[in-house]
Amino acid sequence: MSIEIIIMGLFVGFLIGLTGVGGAALLTPILIIAGINPSIAVGTDLVYNSITKLFGTVQHWRQKTVNVQLVNFLAIGSIPSATVAIILLNNYTNRFNQDQIIKNVLGYVLILVALSIIVRMFFDKKLRPNRLQLMPIEQKKGLTIFIGMLLGFIVGLTSIGSGSLFAVAILYLYQLKGSELVGTDIAHAFLLVTVAGLLYLGVGSINYPIVMNLLTGSIPGVLIGSTLSVKVPTRPLRTVVALLILISGIKLL
Repeated sequence: MSIEIIIMGLFVGFLIGLTGVGGAALLTPILIIAGINPSIAVGTDLVYNSITKLFGTVQHWRQKTVNVQLVNFLAIGSIPSATVAIILLNNYTNRFNQDQIIKNVLGYVLILVALSIIVRMFFDKKLRPNRLQLMPIEQKKGLTIFIGMLLGFIVGLTSIGSGSLFAVAILYLYQLKGSELVGTDIAHAFLLVTVAGLLYLGVGSINYPIVMNLLTGSIPGVLIGSTLSVKVPTRPLRTVVALLILISGIKLL
């Protein structure tokens, strides 16, 4: 099993490095389709994501491309909401219903993520500042916390969306430079998936050998993909990744 998981991590890491999209939206459904229990797949992916996003957060913090205020407001909503989702899932459902809930919600969220990748890819450079974007973040505190609550609940159930869905929300509602958008998104995602991962750890839904094997494959995969990204047109590949995510979502429904 370890060789297959390493190859899986290599494939996912390669696509992430090459296109900048995918991550949990590719990994979690692949684990489930490969026969991993859905709750184990979600918890394992959260821990894996926490480790990988730690390095990105440190780098963006050094570059001063993290909007700390926005991260704080999003986290105020997302972390408690993800906590509630995980508690409800693990205390008020039996194992069969838990697996079915995760698979069904995951299917719909993957479809949403695929569409969000396509929207961001084709429209992020064409957006004109709207009224909400021009408002100071302090005036959007309530809205920001609400967005965190809504999307944090989804991440708690599925491990999906900590990057892609939050990135689209930030893109449409806040006026940030491209590097600041990415840095803020990664820093918040690190906080969210770390807390959610610890909660899944508390209920025993983590497979550590899978985490280590995924990291063994994905780290060189990301490096190879990142190296090739300057030589390969990424837009068609991002479209392919979005279609893979869309198909995975449909397959899980």
